[in-house]
Amino acid sequence: MPRQRFDQARPFITLGLVVLAWLVLPVGVKTFTRASFFELTAPVTIAAERIRAIQEVWSLRLHSKDELIEAGRDVAHLIAAYEFSVQQNAELQMEIARLESLLRLPAFKEYRYEHARVARRDFSAWWQRLVIRKGKNFGIPVGAPVIFAGGVVGHVAEVYATTAVVELISSPGFRLAGAVEGDARPFSFQGGVNPTLGPPMGVVEFVPLDILATPNAPKRLVTSGLGGVFPPGLTLGQIVSLQLGSDGLFKSGDVKLDERLGSLTEVTVLVPIGEQ
Repeated sequence: MPRQRFDQARPFITLGLVVLAWLVLPVGVKTFTRASFFELTAPVTIAAERIRAIQEVWSLRLHSKDELIEAGRDVAHLIAAYEFSVQQNAELQMEIARLESLLRLPAFKEYRYEHARVARRDFSAWWQRLVIRKGKNFGIPVGAPVIFAGGVVGHVAEVYATTAVVELISSPGFRLAGAVEGDARPFSFQGGVNPTLGPPMGVVEFVPLDILATPNAPKRLVTSGLGGVFPPGLTLGQIVSLQLGSDGLFKSGDVKLDERLGSLTEVTVLVPIGEQ
């Protein structure tokens, strides 16, 4: 009888010994083991993403010629609009440089844009992450801002040889200083505890009392530029509710984030120029 009980408890005893051994290992050994495991699994992740891309290409071959012609026209219209936006952007950059020179203001940090393909998504209630197909081989540093057409995606949390892990702004561990568009007063933004299949949400704290926001009249939340990591003015989301805090001095509330965060296929990493 004791032998049978020992055999039944053996898996739990083995698991307990493994966990105990992991806890007593030095931090350096844990870091090396985790990085080694990630590097070993990176080719599998990249191969799976490439197979999905090939499947998408072959699925497009099933469309009729009329559909492809119509899609080509839409792309041509977008290209024309983007070319005009590029011209406007160049003019605005020249105007900003002129004003900075006149007012003797320090220029914002310059970046180069590194576009990267999303290889894997890792969503849970504890973290919201993406794995992209670029890493040290393209000079991507830890902490670099990551953006897309809708605004901020997150920041680079880990970098490996050919891949990098991006922590999304919807992750509970993500924090930065934000501000309401048109208002320079900064306050705290943090990712929320989001269900796997639910819409991404965040929270704001220490919001000034005179700022009002409702679902029918939301306020656009942007980066404040404090901290020197994210450029100012990038979209974070929409503040949809604000309530008076327990201290009565500030407000706190909910931020609705872009729903496309969960289905991104391409992102852009802002790599500071001169970053080693």
